[in-house]
Amino acid sequence: MSEKNTMELILCGTAGYEAEHTARMFFSGLLRSDRLPEQGDYLLISAKPFASFVLLHRDGLSLWQALPADPDEKLQDREYSLCKMLYHFLQKQTGIRPPWGMMTGVRPVRIIHDMRAAGATEQEIEDRFVRHFECTPKRFEMAKRIADLQWPVLEAARPMDCSLYAGIPFCPSRCSYCSFVSRTVGDKATRALVQPYVDCLCQELSAMKQQVEQCGLNVRTLYIGGGTPTSLSADQLRQLMGHLAELFDLDSLQEYTVEAGRPDCTDYEKLCVLKEYGATRISINPQTFSDQVLKNIGRRHTAQDILDCFAAARKAGHRNINMDLIAGLPGDTVEGFRHSLETAISLEPENITVHTLTLKRASNLVVEHRAAAYDDVARMLENCVLLEKAGYQPYYLYRQKGTLQNLENIGWCKPGFEGLYNIYIMEEVHTILSAGAGGSTKLVQPGVRHARIERIFNYKYPTEYIDHFDTVLARKEGVKDFYAEYADQNSQTAGGKDSD
Repeated sequence: MSEKNTMELILCGTAGYEAEHTARMFFSGLLRSDRLPEQGDYLLISAKPFASFVLLHRDGLSLWQALPADPDEKLQDREYSLCKMLYHFLQKQTGIRPPWGMMTGVRPVRIIHDMRAAGATEQEIEDRFVRHFECTPKRFEMAKRIADLQWPVLEAARPMDCSLYAGIPFCPSRCSYCSFVSRTVGDKATRALVQPYVDCLCQELSAMKQQVEQCGLNVRTLYIGGGTPTSLSADQLRQLMGHLAELFDLDSLQEYTVEAGRPDCTDYEKLCVLKEYGATRISINPQTFSDQVLKNIGRRHTAQDILDCFAAARKAGHRNINMDLIAGLPGDTVEGFRHSLETAISLEPENITVHTLTLKRASNLVVEHRAAAYDDVARMLENCVLLEKAGYQPYYLYRQKGTLQNLENIGWCKPGFEGLYNIYIMEEVHTILSAGAGGSTKLVQPGVRHARIERIFNYKYPTEYIDHFDTVLARKEGVKDFYAEYADQNSQTAGGKDSD
């Protein structure tokens, strides 16, 4: 199965999000347009009362299919009928069979949790995946297996739990697939930003500590991510992690993760700092063990550097290590990915997370039109059977828009080493308080299924974050407002019961 050529997409009437993303399963490079092009390939999707149809113009030929009118059909059902017709039409024209069927959502496992909570039978859940979404039985079984493993974690969650994320938007160099907001620390201007940024981040964390106390929240996990947190100096890591140790009771945490990602900025001293200041889980992320593929994506280190960094982490005392791999990197092959997977397994890390390359608009891969330089990604992922044979089990799963061949990302772990933060954020179990540039705090209404969610955004870029830091702190007052509303609702409910 291969990616098809770019074409234009025209949406008419009420055809919207679901129809667009159904189409993108078959044509990853669709360009939105407001009118039919005078030449070239295009896909027209029209959803109007009594006149829904799809028209595909490709290689000089036009093919179309209409959806029969049904005046009694509800709007939501009509949307599903349109997407189903579109899905089968494009499946026939392209020969592509997406493994997740018509499913466009990023959280398949969440559907299982929600349906079980609503009292659905296991057969009803399977029918939802296999019949309604036309997901393959293999993908459904994977999602169900993960839901079963996650269930004890979700059951143990308490209404006022939360997690805290601190973002470091700096890297030694920018990887070609990356779309995150980060600055390379190699240039003088960026280096000058790092210390003021760390100072502001520590102040924001202090403010968040006050909010945690005022709202009655319980911090269950800490996560320092990026970018690359170890692009900070050892002293800056001590400053940040020492400050977190002063603010929070680290002994009460379930998990404390720091991304030690890249060996070109992670040395033994920094690994010792992470251990000394309380990290219980770290990530060392090779992405690939091919020197050529590392060069292709802009990494300035070798596969041997990754092996050396992992050995240094074990020497520093780290006993819970995650390693990320990406299937579909430029220049990689099925055999090359298998080699990377076998190499990671041979190191026996506690977690191995297998991502499928996602084509982000802001990444150099897309900007520089290098997006087609990959081998058969689905066959790469078939090698994940090696993880099961080595004793790893899948514990969390998510999907992204623009992922090659409509595939997925799965976290694998040895028994008892589930990454709790990953489960909490993906299944939207509780609030995630986010500090730093690009941070997005996600406030989740406590103790409620299908909870109301609100977001508070920080400025994206380090310079904006520093220059408008007072505004960052002011926005965070929304955390208290959110939980004050929840407390008011509870007191009113309790008052009503007392008066009965």
